[in-house]
Amino acid sequence: MNFDSIYFVGAGGIGMAALERYFLSKDKRVAGYDRTPSDLTRALQAEGVEIVFDENPDLIPDYCRDREHTLVVYTPAVPATHAGLCWFREHGFEVVKRAKVLGIVTEHSQGLCFAGTHGKTTTSSMAAHIMQVSGVGCNAFLGGVLRNYDSNFLLSETSPYSVIEADEFDRSFHQLSPYIAVVTSTDPDHLDIYGTEEAYLESFAHFTELIRPGGALIVHTGLKLKPRVQDGVRTYTYSRNEGDFHACNVRKGGGEIRFDMVTPWETITDITLGVPVDINIENAIAAMAACRLAQVPAQAMREAMASFMGAKRRFEFWLKEPGEHGRVMIDDYAHHPDELKASINSVRDLYPGRKLTVIFQPHLYTRTRDFADEFAAALSLADEVILLPIYPARELPIEGVSSEMILEKVKCGEKRIYSKENLISSLQMFNFEVLLTVGAGDIANLLPQVCNEVKKQRR
Repeated sequence: MNFDSIYFVGAGGIGMAALERYFLSKDKRVAGYDRTPSDLTRALQAEGVEIVFDENPDLIPDYCRDREHTLVVYTPAVPATHAGLCWFREHGFEVVKRAKVLGIVTEHSQGLCFAGTHGKTTTSSMAAHIMQVSGVGCNAFLGGVLRNYDSNFLLSETSPYSVIEADEFDRSFHQLSPYIAVVTSTDPDHLDIYGTEEAYLESFAHFTELIRPGGALIVHTGLKLKPRVQDGVRTYTYSRNEGDFHACNVRKGGGEIRFDMVTPWETITDITLGVPVDINIENAIAAMAACRLAQVPAQAMREAMASFMGAKRRFEFWLKEPGEHGRVMIDDYAHHPDELKASINSVRDLYPGRKLTVIFQPHLYTRTRDFADEFAAALSLADEVILLPIYPARELPIEGVSSEMILEKVKCGEKRIYSKENLISSLQMFNFEVLLTVGAGDIANLLPQVCNEVKKQRR
């Protein structure tokens, strides 16, 4: 790319942050806009990104006002009416989506691209960690901050590989040129974009067409997806219990999960999960399958999986008191009904017989409208449910759509709704044993206060 400066509209997004760090590493001048300050924007500013929180075009720095030497990158979450974005377009700048830039990265590397309704952040994070630990290395652009590195971006000056979280929102993953693609799941989502399940599945089918000849597709067994790969692309299947890659000899106990992985060529024994949650058996199989095809040795994969600490907000422990009656607080990014169900079941698996309270913030009006019944069914697996109002993200309110749609269908005994403003003070009325906070919105900003409130309670 022959640009001296890069301007990001939506600079505080987790996916955008990885690209900002990438361009900083290439000695580019990087600036941008975001709606509100956050821990991530403050970290980026400390690293050298100039970020403003007002869309007034007058605040665009001088070095980003030359269209011949400035690339503008934006996220679809930013409205087309954004004043700064409009200014760049009116003045003839090259304005591209984040996905287009990731596509250019994959064109110039061997991309391991992880797609799916859910599971893509964890599997791509595991793969990036495996590549790093093995010494093969990679440039990784992830949708979550890896706790091992306190970053969502890994850099290698020498590795031919990139690891990409391939986002299906707004068909962004159609910009990629994968060398190895993994599809974890295709449960319908983003129906505000796709309209129907058929259109959603067609989008994934087109993604599989983009895999380069000589590459490979690794797809979860049992999906409705009908892949359309080019000649010369190998296709493999995986799951926990069947497929070309699967687990066997699963052992649980003493706070650990260990298993062996069957591959088309060998069985890799004694894999220990650094994050011992049942769903991570399957996630690890997907990640290790991709890395095995990238010629990572088995022993390096064992070491990496044992040391993998997980991505922040992916089944992250905030409190874990000792003893069988110690209080527990776990946070998870789940925002689709299947993810929510898997998260709750994972907690039940870890803490059988204990009272489970779930605080859930629905994400998007359209998703709440489309999946209210499914969200309620998942939440009914808990003993107590607290709902927050819907986090709108990029959407305007839809008449008649609110968190009450979910609450009235939840079947557990204790259920209620609190505003974000009243949540912390209301927690004093509870006696928590195991607390799970869930959602993709700004519930994350409340976690320190929630945790402090739980710690205050008498045992």
